[in-house]
Amino acid sequence: MPLITLARNAFLESIRQPVHAVLICAGLLALVLNVNVAGYTMEDDNKLLIDLGLSTLFLMGLLMAAFTATSVLTREIENKTVLTVVSKPVGRPVVVVGKFLGVAAAIAIAYWLLAVVFLLTVRHRVQSSVRAEDIFDPVVVTFGFLAIGLTFLVAGLANYLYRWSFPATFALVGSLLATIAWGLISCISRTWRIQSPLTDFDPQLMIALALVFEAIIVLTAIAIAASTRLGQISTLLVCVGMFLVGLVGEYFLSLATAGRAWLQPLAAIVPNLQFFWPADALTQGSTITLGYLGTVTLYAGCLVGAALSLAVILFQQRDVG
Repeated sequence: MPLITLARNAFLESIRQPVHAVLICAGLLALVLNVNVAGYTMEDDNKLLIDLGLSTLFLMGLLMAAFTATSVLTREIENKTVLTVVSKPVGRPVVVVGKFLGVAAAIAIAYWLLAVVFLLTVRHRVQSSVRAEDIFDPVVVTFGFLAIGLTFLVAGLANYLYRWSFPATFALVGSLLATIAWGLISCISRTWRIQSPLTDFDPQLMIALALVFEAIIVLTAIAIAASTRLGQISTLLVCVGMFLVGLVGEYFLSLATAGRAWLQPLAAIVPNLQFFWPADALTQGSTITLGYLGTVTLYAGCLVGAALSLAVILFQQRDVG
């Protein structure tokens, strides 16, 4: 099918982009540093660690959506290479949807890698005292840095010996090794004793990660729509603007539409990313139910559908010749 072929090509092209690996490395560094940064609150440092970690994932996803979308669509339009696709019996809507699926899959790989590292930092926790056993979690440090080191080693050797793409190998191998490390760490306590893999498992945290990922997918669809007409910097600005409007727009729109019934539909049209932000609920001890996750997932599907519909309309009239 043309859709699967386009999605596969977009996925491979996305993970081969150097910016994909750069953002992953930046996210990894930020997540590791968050463990020390979160140690300066007057109350619960680990709550701040979760807040910082989710914010890091959100920001990296936003940047990756903007840069990757422009790499696979805007650049092809500017270089006229997309003309070879649309000149064949492949509809432009198929091109847009295929590019979106490929970019979303590439972002999913990067997000999974960063999410696993985030879970490891939560397991590690912030230093609670000056005792040696409270400063570091030796299991997390050992397996975590071993996975990261092997990832760089394998990606470097594969690039040197077989000319494999370093960013692509880094993302795929890193996701695999991080998952293995997470599985091993889940079965070993801080004192190197065997424990149940569910001991450190937090369902609320997993739901929170799913909500943040859905928000990133929504921003990816918006980035695809913007990249049909705009360049890289403009697409990035659109994504950042939608990110800010989605987080704080509801409050200002509620003030602007107060007493003005004819402006009420505007408040419903603007995407509300607050629905996807679970940090407040986690830090305040509120429960995020599966029903809420299902409702927000449906809302995310509607936003993605609307953004892709707009992308198809914009790309349908775009001159690519």
